[in-house]
Amino acid sequence: MTVHRPRRSALYLPGSNARAIEKARGLPCDVVILDLEDSVAPDAKAEARTLAAAAVRAGGFGGREVVIRVNGLDTPWGAEDLAAAEQAGPDAILVPKVAAPADLAAYAGRLKRPTPLWAMIETCSAIFALDAIGRACAGARVGAWVIGANDLVKEMRCRPGPDRAPLMPALAMSVMAARAHGIAVLDGVYNDIPDLDGLARECARGADLGFDGKSLIHPTHLEAANRAFSPDPEAVAWARTVAAAFDSPESAAKGVLKVEGRMVERLHLAEAQRLIAVAEAIAARGG
Repeated sequence: MTVHRPRRSALYLPGSNARAIEKARGLPCDVVILDLEDSVAPDAKAEARTLAAAAVRAGGFGGREVVIRVNGLDTPWGAEDLAAAEQAGPDAILVPKVAAPADLAAYAGRLKRPTPLWAMIETCSAIFALDAIGRACAGARVGAWVIGANDLVKEMRCRPGPDRAPLMPALAMSVMAARAHGIAVLDGVYNDIPDLDGLARECARGADLGFDGKSLIHPTHLEAANRAFSPDPEAVAWARTVAAAFDSPESAAKGVLKVEGRMVERLHLAEAQRLIAVAEAIAARGG
């Protein structure tokens, strides 16, 4: 049975910031990402690793998924990060700069437990290898992709602007590839912390593109992401109508129905069931 977990908001927290990690246990985010990579200075990497692992073992995050983002295996810290994260037992380990199936295999091959991986999609090479990476995800136990837009912008040398026009082909292709391979996919962070209006617009565009949620860098961004990526109540009501129509005994063998004057197919039923499951999971968490 497929579990549809809400991942509307995934908040990055520096693994070195014990106070922020403690606060996260009460924040309205769906995912907490304890970061050992970009947000941690080189001289704080070891301390961050220890604090993040201890926080995962201590628990107390409720229904939130807890993910540790490690440094790459090509860095002085990556191997120790991966070992410590595996021992701590988070819901997943987020690995950076996955550019090819071999990158996933390198991380998965070092794990002794069936720990799920998440993958950062943040390089030009990754965009041109999305389908191959997607095919490799099942064997590497990869359940989600996270877009690293800042790294992608840097590598492309583009000027994204408010509408992120130069990134749109990569973002859309990432969503399509993730859907093709049954992988959740989260949009990249919004950098202008006080600009909540701009954040809301970017969240809405991300939801329109089909992302499951958005990675975030500040608690003040949670409300906008949760709102944008929550199922619309009218859409949920229609989904329930569609599901009920197909559940009736007289429709058991039918592939196409007319529901309230609209044609619906079984492909619409599958999406309706997914939408209902996500809405119910959000309601069970208190919204």
